[in-house]
Amino acid sequence: MKYTQLGRTGLKVSRLVLGTMNFGPQTDEADSHAIMDAALGAGINFFDTANVYGWGENKGRTETIIGNWFTKGGDRRDKVVLATKVYGNMAPEGDPWPNHDKLSALNIRRAVDASLQRLRTDHIDVYQFHHIDRNTPFEEIWQAIDVLVQQGKILYAGSSNFPGYKIAQANEVAARRGGTIGLVSEQCLYNLAERRAEMEVIPAAQEYGLGVIPWSPLHGGLLGGVIKKEVEGGRRAGGRAADSLANSSIRAQIQAYEDLLDKHGVEPGEAALAWLLTRPGVTGPIVGPRTAEQLDSALRAVELELSEELLAGLDEVFPGPGPSPEAFAW
Repeated sequence: MKYTQLGRTGLKVSRLVLGTMNFGPQTDEADSHAIMDAALGAGINFFDTANVYGWGENKGRTETIIGNWFTKGGDRRDKVVLATKVYGNMAPEGDPWPNHDKLSALNIRRAVDASLQRLRTDHIDVYQFHHIDRNTPFEEIWQAIDVLVQQGKILYAGSSNFPGYKIAQANEVAARRGGTIGLVSEQCLYNLAERRAEMEVIPAAQEYGLGVIPWSPLHGGLLGGVIKKEVEGGRRAGGRAADSLANSSIRAQIQAYEDLLDKHGVEPGEAALAWLLTRPGVTGPIVGPRTAEQLDSALRAVELELSEELLAGLDEVFPGPGPSPEAFAW
């Protein structure tokens, strides 16, 4: 496994991030534990989750599965850089009771204690804001985070799904307060088929020293060889990928992508991950394997070297938005 620093911090993390969103809803606890063991054995030390994972009446279940895995010993917790998220409604059922969601100081305090209990640990390494909170000022958010850092409950704070201006605002407020390192990472939707983050989010992250952690690197499976699987195995795409392929222009683009990779003898899913690892500012993409086989495929991507010819071809199939502001101004 290859490692890099998380943004401007001294924290060293793997170039792949183990996403755990499937643990519970799609992958049972025993298989989830096996995948985490395999990931750790392969050198992946950065695990990502969220307090709402498990979803619906089972929200929090994913953190519980991870916590149960930590209790099995073998220095599992000490070897893992653990990231979770706060924002979503964690009320037991129905509409959230006031202050059971978002980023008020009260909910942050409540949410971190609940996550620590489920995760069976005394601290969270990277505590991430799952979404912007339009009603809570960053002065309040950083005050709550400072207390948690002083208490030893969290070490770093990160963002997820933040626009560029909110990254700037958050870190400018942190700088004015003093004594606060501010955001150290941004987890955003970014892949070959969805490159809008290159306009503002990634430049802001680079300017403020945040590590970029792309989620959905295969764009809901669309970049994982869906047409090839459909033709060879009769396995039809589902969900977001199926909706996208219903659009003839998108289907033609994905066909061109798969044809290009077939010409170069590279598997689509591995190429999509390897491409992200070439992008400026990217710490590592989140991979969310449901099976051990999917994890093996992701691991191969770390060692995959994409030729300049192939990279140029990928840019032709999936042209980025161009630099900001030149792409929309001059």
